[in-house]
Amino acid sequence: MLFFSVAVLYSSVGFGGGSSYLTILALTGIVFTQIRAKALLCNIVVVSGNVLLFHQQKTIDWKKIIPLVIFSIPFAFLGGYLKISQEFFFILLGFTLLFTSFTMWISKRLVKTNLDNLRQSTLKNSIFGGVIGLISGVVGIGGGIFLAPLLHLTNWDTPKKIAATASLFILVNSIAGLIGQYQNPDFIIDWNLTTILLFTVFIGGQIGNRISSSYFTPIQLKKATAILIAFVSLRILYNYIF
Repeated sequence: MLFFSVAVLYSSVGFGGGSSYLTILALTGIVFTQIRAKALLCNIVVVSGNVLLFHQQKTIDWKKIIPLVIFSIPFAFLGGYLKISQEFFFILLGFTLLFTSFTMWISKRLVKTNLDNLRQSTLKNSIFGGVIGLISGVVGIGGGIFLAPLLHLTNWDTPKKIAATASLFILVNSIAGLIGQYQNPDFIIDWNLTTILLFTVFIGGQIGNRISSSYFTPIQLKKATAILIAFVSLRILYNYIF
């Protein structure tokens, strides 16, 4: 039920839910190497539906997204292969997400649709993609929960296109990170439990991405993203500090 709810909520704002899947699974005592793989697989299932829907709606701006993902993929692969302290990263992740959610909430600006205002530096997009790709690969998330706030704060594009961009970014980085984990000698996964989780998040993701396209206005999408990130950050900090 928790995985279903997370899939509905996250897919409705263009995310996969990897950070919350990690948080839930961390409470079960499952080995962390298995937790990361399960979270990435759930990400892939959820955001695949999002990407397809956004593509059908012609919301994905491929020219702007390519610099983001072309550097994020190899770094996500590298991050998936590396090892990291679970406790330290989750604490850092919690504080980072809390700050970004607060900044998004107090910012009242929405991007204008004028193309001059949406022109972005290819180098900047490449740096964004590479750094976030590495972080997402290390911890076992798709990186959308980092990318979306950053794109909102830099007025990268409209909230709807940012959600579409985050979905595609999560998809390619989750795949790259999972491949990187698979190359690690310590990789292991329980397919019995994983199959059940994947089916659950698939149903939730299909519901969530249709809620987004039917009910969310641009400002609501931005606020919902901020609330969701704040919830995740507080949940992580509570689990790993107290």
